Amino acid sequence: MSLNQLRVFGRSGTLISPLTLGTMNFGEGAPTGADESIRIIHAALDAGITAVDTADVYSQGQSEQVVGRALKGRRDDVFIATKFHGQMSANPAHSGNSRRWIMQAVEGSLRRLQTDRIDLYQAHRPDYNTDVLETITALNDLIRQGKILYYGTSVFTPAQLVEAQWLATTNHLIPPVANQVPYSMLVRGTERDVLPITQQYGLGVLAYGPLAGGWLSGSFVLDAGKPPTRVHSLPGRYDISGPASERKLLAADSLARLADKLELPLVDLSVGFALNHPAVSSVIVGPRSEEHLQAYLRAADTVLDETVLDAIDDLVPPGTNFVERDAGAVVPSLEYAELRRR
Repeated sequence: MSLNQLRVFGRSGTLISPLTLGTMNFGEGAPTGADESIRIIHAALDAGITAVDTADVYSQGQSEQVVGRALKGRRDDVFIATKFHGQMSANPAHSGNSRRWIMQAVEGSLRRLQTDRIDLYQAHRPDYNTDVLETITALNDLIRQGKILYYGTSVFTPAQLVEAQWLATTNHLIPPVANQVPYSMLVRGTERDVLPITQQYGLGVLAYGPLAGGWLSGSFVLDAGKPPTRVHSLPGRYDISGPASERKLLAADSLARLADKLELPLVDLSVGFALNHPAVSSVIVGPRSEEHLQAYLRAADTVLDETVLDAIDDLVPPGTNFVERDAGAVVPSLEYAELRRR
């Protein structure tokens, strides 16, 4: 595997690099300030990364602004993916997947990115208050206006993916061409049905979280002592108490030990695993420093043979998610008891 070996992004025919630069950590008020963020973006492009993923909600537009500044003079060589859905102000109407909000949100993203078109515009999350047909009709209108080239989804359920394709086909609309999913050695639930569906419909897949939100950073092992600081600041994501999280910790420890046995950095094993799945078009990596970026770039060359992949399967069986939130979004009927019991 090499960054120079571009991959076809689903049925779109577009070629992108096997790694996509994720920019959630970039921007004023984010872990990585604007100037360092721009240096990281330039270093990534110089190394052969051709795709950048952001979202309007990342640091409330600051990430998009940084990306726009960094891509001056290089815009035509970069595949820009951004997202809508998250709340962008104190006004709750400034969110969601409605036509009304999409038409406002895209103008804000275009302005912040300093571009006349977005290559891939993604619904960041499902919107259970908006009819899917309304969403995809609005996105079709944006394609015809030339403001976006393609559109896609993020963490949509299997039923939602199929519904979007069916609605587009039956209403003579352009269907979504992509879906973004969490995927790592510890988060494998998408292997059950989401990834097979993306293959069935020829969707490009951007896989995020190859380090499982830090669980595969090497910090979550049995002899690590105190857990990382963010365990305390984000207990819902990093709480290591409870049976499910304890099993997840044991698996993370076992995977770290496997990497040691293979004399391979854990990040290399993690990124190599995510890149191996035939449905995955590109793996989103989110460095917070140039040092992190270099580690990800090195990992892009990792090729895992069948013996190693079998060993990973033995430690974390295919299709496994240890906790529901690892799926990226919890459907309302599972999150709220009143929706199951009324």
